[in-house]
Amino acid sequence: MNRLDSKKRAQILAALVEGTSIRAIVRMLGVSKNTVAKLLLEAGAACAVYQDKHLRNLKCERVQMR
Repeated sequence: MNRLDSKKRAQILAALVEGTSIRAIVRMLGVSKNTVAKLLLEAGAACAVYQDKHLRNLKCERVQMR
């Protein structure tokens, strides 16, 4: 199994954050569609763990999210 280097993973995640489609990322970076999808799932799971750990018992009256 091939592993992407951290630079390529960062490029993929940066493109996803900017709103670039998976198909466009495949064309731009020369990676597999499945690779992008798997990385997206891994990043989502990592974000969920981070938010679950750090965003508890907040003393907020209102929260605005986009």
